[in-house]
Formats: sequence, C-alpha cells, structure tokens
Amino acid sequence: MDAPTLDTTRGGTSAAGGAPAVRRIGVADVREALRRGVDDFLAIPTQLAFLGLIYPLVGMVAARAAWGGDILPLLYPLVAGLSLMGPVAALGLTELSRRRERGDQVSWIDAFGAFRSPAFGSILGLALLLALIFLLWLGAAWAIHAATLGAAPASLGTLIRDVVDTPEGWQLLVIGNVVGFGFALVVLAISVVSFPLILDRHVSVGTAINTSIRACMANPVPMALWGLLVAGGLMLGALPAFVGLAVVMPILGHATWHLYRRVVL
Repeated sequence: MDAPTLDTTRGGTSAAGGAPAVRRIGVADVREALRRGVDDFLAIPTQLAFLGLIYPLVGMVAARAAWGGDILPLLYPLVAGLSLMGPVAALGLTELSRRRERGDQVSWIDAFGAFRSPAFGSILGLALLLALIFLLWLGAAWAIHAATLGAAPASLGTLIRDVVDTPEGWQLLVIGNVVGFGFALVVLAISVVSFPLILDRHVSVGTAINTSIRACMANPVPMALWGLLVAGGLMLGALPAFVGLAVVMPILGHATWHLYRRVVL
C-alpha cells in the first residue's frame, strides 16, 4: 500500500497515486453522522422492516447452531464477533443513504443496488476478507477455550459456571476479550469507510483499505469512539434475542455513509 503523507492544505491526509484524501474530524462529526443515520432510519421505515430484521434472524440461527454439542464454546464469540461482519450486513443500508442524499426517490428494492454496482468485484473481495477474519476469530476463540477450560462443556449452564467460578474461566474471559479487541481493531481500520468508498467511487479493495487506514490514523479518537458505538450498539441489540438489532443495525448502517462523507474528501 502507498505510505500516507500529510496534506496540510486540505486539513487531511492524502496518498500518492491519486488515492482519496481524508479529512480530520472531531467527536461532533461522529455525533452528526449518527444523528443523520437516525434521520434516514425514520425516513425510510420500509427498509427497516425488510433489512433490519434479516441480521437478527441470521444471528439467531448462528446462536442456535452453537447452543449444543462441541461448538457450544463459540456461542459468545459468535455474538461478540457480530461487529466483524457488521460492515457487510450494513452494505444495503449504506446504498440507501447514498441515494437519499442525492435526492433520489428511494424504495427498499434500491438496497440491492449495491450488488449491481460496477465495483461489485471489489465489494465481494472485501466481504470475503472480513469473512476470513471472522473465521480466524472463531478459530482463535476455540483455541483459547481449549487452552483454558479444555473440552467443550455438556451444557450452557456448565459453561457459565466454569467461566464464572474458576480461575481458568476468568483467564478465558481476559485473554478472549483482549484477542477479540485486536480483531475488532483490525476490522475497524480496514473497513470503517471502505464499503461506502467502493460504492461511491468504484475504487479497488487496496485503495479502499488504504484510505480507511489513513482515515483512522488521521482521526484516532473519533474512530475509536465510532468503534465503541458500533460494538456497544450491536452487543446491546443482541441481548433481547437479537431483536434490538432491528433498530441498531439500520441506524449504524445509515450512519456509516454519513461518517464516510465527513471523512473522505
């Protein structure tokens, strides 16, 4: 990737080779992006009904698959890893916000416009990269469980008791969350503006990732706040049987577009 250079005349960073420049933003910009995400959420309820419920259903299926048997230890990592695949799940919502900002008449079917984009190959490539990272996270979580608690528990109750009441369980929590935080940082750095940038300007995966990393480097505090909002929102939305994601996911998906618009010049 091209090394980032400081662009003092535009108040941001740019890269050699014509890559998009990025702007320095503040916490207020994150709040504004979230506010605009709420506005889009309220303005297009048809999209909420169609898209906002798909992600909770996928999460419920994944949780049910991990409810018993040898993959029970992956229940929490699956839920905690929702943020790793969040940018992919938000893709259609990002497309809706893009069209609404242009002043287009928007209907729920327009969410599938992302899959008809000339840059669909780049979109697919980035989505596969995030899926690979998600699988690596699940593999790491499995290895951590095996190294601390050992064999898979017989039931969910046994797993909870082992985690809460044993030193090995606390070790699992500490190591697992530290490793998971590392995976989340990687995904935030490479994807925070990547999908909107590909949709908007049809750039390559490499250019999108490069720009996303430079955006994080130029705005460490706002981007850290955004990452915490995404992770916290998804975790809270997942608590009531994933139903809360029907609200959280559309807002974050719409807000992603507006954050991109405030960061990338």
